[in-house]
Amino acid sequence: MSLSSTQSSDTNSRRRRPAEHTQDPSWEHDAHTCQNHEPIHDQLCGSLQRNSTDTPSSYPSVCPALCTTKCIPAHACPSHHGCDDSWVEIQSKRTIRAENEVEANKLVNNYRFGFRKWKSHVTERPFEVRSEVVKELYSELNVIKPHSGRLISCGNIAYVILFGWWISLAYFLVGLLMFITIIGVPFGKLCWKLCCYFLWPFGKSIHEIGNTLRRCCEQAPDCECNIEGMEDNSPVLLPSPTEVPVPEWPGRPLRTPYWRRFSTYVWLLLGYPPLVVIHSLACFFSWILVFTIPVSKMNARTLGVILLLAPEDVSVSTCSQRKHQGYETRALLCCYHAVNWYYYKYTVDGINVFAVNLLPLVIVAMVIGYIDRENQYASSEVKFAIAIGSIIPLSYYIGMGIASISAQSNFAVGAVVNASFGSITELTFYITALLRGHQAGNPCLQEVVKAALTGTLLGCILFIPGICMIIGGLRHSEQTFNSRSTGVSSPLLFISVGGVFAPTLFSKAYGNLVCDACTNSTGGKSQSNASGPFVCHNCHYELNNGTLFHNHVEPLVYTVSALLPVAYIIGLIFTLKTHSHIYDIHVGEGQVSGHHGAVVHWSRWRSLVILIMATVLTSACADLVTEHIQPILNQPNISQYFIGVTVLAMVPEIPEIVNGIQFALQNNISLSLEVGICIAVQVCMLQIPILVFFNAFYDVGFVLLFSDLHLWASIFSVILVNYIFMDGKSDYFQGTALVVVYLILLALYYFAPSPAGC
Repeated sequence: MSLSSTQSSDTNSRRRRPAEHTQDPSWEHDAHTCQNHEPIHDQLCGSLQRNSTDTPSSYPSVCPALCTTKCIPAHACPSHHGCDDSWVEIQSKRTIRAENEVEANKLVNNYRFGFRKWKSHVTERPFEVRSEVVKELYSELNVIKPHSGRLISCGNIAYVILFGWWISLAYFLVGLLMFITIIGVPFGKLCWKLCCYFLWPFGKSIHEIGNTLRRCCEQAPDCECNIEGMEDNSPVLLPSPTEVPVPEWPGRPLRTPYWRRFSTYVWLLLGYPPLVVIHSLACFFSWILVFTIPVSKMNARTLGVILLLAPEDVSVSTCSQRKHQGYETRALLCCYHAVNWYYYKYTVDGINVFAVNLLPLVIVAMVIGYIDRENQYASSEVKFAIAIGSIIPLSYYIGMGIASISAQSNFAVGAVVNASFGSITELTFYITALLRGHQAGNPCLQEVVKAALTGTLLGCILFIPGICMIIGGLRHSEQTFNSRSTGVSSPLLFISVGGVFAPTLFSKAYGNLVCDACTNSTGGKSQSNASGPFVCHNCHYELNNGTLFHNHVEPLVYTVSALLPVAYIIGLIFTLKTHSHIYDIHVGEGQVSGHHGAVVHWSRWRSLVILIMATVLTSACADLVTEHIQPILNQPNISQYFIGVTVLAMVPEIPEIVNGIQFALQNNISLSLEVGICIAVQVCMLQIPILVFFNAFYDVGFVLLFSDLHLWASIFSVILVNYIFMDGKSDYFQGTALVVVYLILLALYYFAPSPAGC
C-alpha cells in the first residue's frame, strides 16, 4: 500500500511511522504495473464494462487498485476511456521499499528534480539481512566452513604467481636466520611451517592450541604429540570457541611466559621486522587490486595475531579435518579462495572500496605538485594525470556528503546543499582555469573551458544514457521509464541549450565574418592584385572592434544568464510542488525483523566537514590540473577541443556514470536517464550563468560565444535524445545509437583544428 499521493505528505507519513516498519530497498513499479500491462488493461476494462451494473464488491481485488487515482474513484471504472486515464496515471507511480526512514528519504530524493542521484546507502545495512555473498565479503577468515568446490582455480593460481612464492621465500629465509641464532629455533620451525602454508594456503587452517593439549605434550615430552588423529566435534559453521580454563594439575611443569623469554626478543628484533615489511607489501598490493582483498585480510591477520603468538601455540592443518577438539583450539585463519569478484561491492564506512583506494592519489598529487615545483621527480604530464585522477574520489566523497545531508534533512536544506555543492567540482575547475589563463594571458584556457562545458553536456545527454541503456538492455531486454516525467526534463533541456547558445546564434546573424591568414593557390599573401583562388584559415565573427558586442551581445548574455536560473527554479516548483503527482513516489510499508533504527554512516556535521574539505582539496587539484595542462595542450596531434570534451569533461562525472549503470542493472532506467539529463540541465542553467556573473565581477575574459562545432553538436544531440525518449522504452540498440553518435562527435573534435589563440 502507498502512504500518500504526494511527496510532501509522503515524507510526513514516513516520519510518523517507526523506522522498523520498512522493507528491503528496491526501486520498482507498482505491483499492478507489469510489463504485460496491455492485455491486463483490455481484460480489465472489458470485464468492467460487462459488469457495470455490479456493486463495487463484485470486483474488489482489481479495480480499486487500478482506479484509485485523481481522476476516477475507487468504486467506479465504467468506461474504456476512464481506464485509459487511470492506466496513464498508474504508469507513473512507483513504490519505494526502504530499510529505514533515512534511506526512504534518500530514495525519494533520487526522483526529485534538481537533486543529485545517489545509489550507495547512507546508512549501515543490517548485517543479518544481507545475502550470503555479501556476508562472505566481510568475513575475517577465522571461520571454518564446509567447502565442496575446487581449490585449484585461476584466482588461486594467480595468487601463487603474484604473492605466494615470494612470501614463502621470505619465510624460508627468516626461518633459516632463526635456526642460525640457535635460541630462535622454535620460531624457525614456525617460519618453515608458515612457508609451506603461504605457498598454497587454500584448504588449510591455522589454529591456536589450548591449555589441555599443551599440558599433555609437556607431561610426555618424548612423544610426537600426535594431534593429527584427534577427532573434532565442534560445529563447522562457527568460529572455534576459545579454550575453556582447566584446573592446574599438581606437579605440572611451569612454562615460561611468552614475554619473559629471551627468544621472544630475538624474534622481535631479527625475524619479525622483515616479515612486517613482506606482509605490509602483500596487504597493500592485494588491497589495491580489490578483488584480492582476501589475500590482504590473510596477511593482515597473520601479521597482527599469528606472528605474535608463542610458536608452540600455532598449529597448521587442513580445513577439511579439524585436528583438535573444539575446546582445545581456536581457529585463527582459513582461506579457500584468493579472489572474489564481488568485492566491487565492498565498502569502508559507507564508501566504496574503489573510492577509498583512489583517495591516496590526492595526497600524492598535493606532495609532488606543490613540493616538486621544478619537475625534478615527476614531469608535468605525470602531475596532470595524478591531479585529474584525484578528482574522481573527491567527487565521490562530495556526492556521499550531499546525499547524507539531504537524506537527514528536510527538502529546503537538501535543495540548498544540492544547489551549493552539486556542481562544485566542475565550477572549481572552470574558475581556476579561467583565472590562470587570465593571469598568464593565455586565451587557450578559455577555449578549453568552453570545450569542457560542451563535453559535459554531450557526455551527459548521449554517453551516460547510452551506456546505461546498453548495460541495462543486455540484462533486462527492454526497459520502460516514465515518459511523462522525462517529458518535464526534456523541455528544460531544450530551454537550457537554446538559452546558452542564443548569444552565439545572435552573433552569427549580426556579426562580421573575418578571415585571417589568407593565401592564394600559389602560396602568396592576400593582395589586391593577386590572382587565383584564396585559401583562408581562422575565420571568425569579429565583435570586439565594433559596438555590436558591448551594446547588443553582452546585454543578451546577461539576460540569458538571469533567465536560465529562473527557469530552473520554475522547474523545481513544477515538479516538486504543484505537479508532484507526475512522479508520485510512495514508500511501501513493511517490516525488517531485528532492525529497530538506522545507523547513519555520516552525520550531518560530519558530512558538512567532509564536503568543505573535499571542496578545498578539489580546488587544489584543479589548480594543479590547470598548472600542468599546457604540455598536454601543446601535443601537435591532438586538438585542444578533444582534450576538453573528453578528459576534463568526463573524468569528474565517473561517479555519476557508475551510479547510472547501477540503476540500469536494477531495472530502474528512469533514474539512469535522469542522472545525465539533470547534470546537463545544471551545466546550462546553473554553471554557465555562474561563470558569466563571475566574469562580470572579475573580468577573466570569459565570453559566452561558442564555436560552430560546439553549437551544432549540442543542438543535434538534444534533438536526438528527445526523439529516443519519446516512446518511454529503451533497449541496447537505442543505447548503442547514442554511444555511436557520441563517438562520432568525439572523432570530429579529435580531428578539428586547434581553436584560435592555441
